[in-house]
Amino acid sequence: MSDLYLQPLPCSYVERLRREGEGGRQEKEKDAGGRRGLDRSSYHHAIAALENTSEEEEEDAGREEQEEEKRSSFQRPVEEAESTFRPSEFGSRLLPEENKPLEMVVLKRAKELLLSHNHHSIARHLLMADCQVARIVGVTPEVKGQMGVSSGLELVTLPHGRQLRLDLMERHHTMAIGVAVDILGCTGSADERASTLNRIILVAVELKDTVGDLFAFTALMKALDLPQISRLEETWTTLRRNYTQTAINYEKILKPFYNNLYEGTASSPAVVCVPLLLPLLTLMERPSITPEGAELWETSDQGCDIMLRHLEAARQVAHNAHSYTANAHKLLQGLTWDEDLLEVFKTDFQLRLLWGSRGASVNQSDRYNKFNLILTALSRKLEPPPKTQTLI
Repeated sequence: MSDLYLQPLPCSYVERLRREGEGGRQEKEKDAGGRRGLDRSSYHHAIAALENTSEEEEEDAGREEQEEEKRSSFQRPVEEAESTFRPSEFGSRLLPEENKPLEMVVLKRAKELLLSHNHHSIARHLLMADCQVARIVGVTPEVKGQMGVSSGLELVTLPHGRQLRLDLMERHHTMAIGVAVDILGCTGSADERASTLNRIILVAVELKDTVGDLFAFTALMKALDLPQISRLEETWTTLRRNYTQTAINYEKILKPFYNNLYEGTASSPAVVCVPLLLPLLTLMERPSITPEGAELWETSDQGCDIMLRHLEAARQVAHNAHSYTANAHKLLQGLTWDEDLLEVFKTDFQLRLLWGSRGASVNQSDRYNKFNLILTALSRKLEPPPKTQTLI
């Protein structure tokens, strides 16, 4: 029984109402859930209960409306005007405040880091770096609101995703140049260069079959297909002799798969975390004449059919963005990271390493043209072209 009924019977109606009111306040203090200890026989308290209930319902309805409005509210996406790569502001653990292009101390340290990890670890560090740039993992709610979508894989298919497309193209070509430098920087014997080739091909196999990072895979394959690398006959011969199975995998499995990717006919690997993106980026952003030359898929006689296949694949990329993100989270979960190796795979670091602290911000076309000449000079120095004999 309520305390209300344990009190002495009031001597007047006014006194009764007063005591009932006091009892009601006591009940409200005891029950925070909103129950009222009201005497139903009291007309005044019945009205008060109805009024209080009505106010609570209105408050609840108001809160629900605010939450629904918040859920359904539209935030206008922000069109980014500047690259996320800022090499001049990059705080590096490995680079000095100012550095020259291809500084030997830094190159040596980067090589040591790569040699201290096996191809499984290198592939996963590459995946982490790619997922961060492509905004597949580690995307904050604020960034998602600015993008208007939850993943960079959706953003690259939209008009306001232009800057991300340009950044990914920059990263892809810069990564390919970095791999070429890794090979051409082996100024010793052909055995040393063959060992480097073997490591790169093993990483490519891991990226394709286990990690599912087709973005990094195509960057590595692009590097191996550069004329400055493919012309190194002595190096490739040494690879076939010292690492026969690796050479077979490269020629019989990786190269056909690479070609089929760009033709839009390759079967998707079992697990994909970062899908093939470069054809879409090229179609949407690249001018007709560029310093890095035509892509493999652009030289085919079936160019129109290939283009349509890549556009259809782009729709699937956007549609399956959440699946790619889930795959990446599952693969990267619980791994131990080498922060120095992660830095080596960051685009800001690669820009600074290849072009120096001053040259990293120079016009992209000029940077690519000049470095193409550097790669050619390094390649010819390692394996000079055959001398042509002059007939007398």
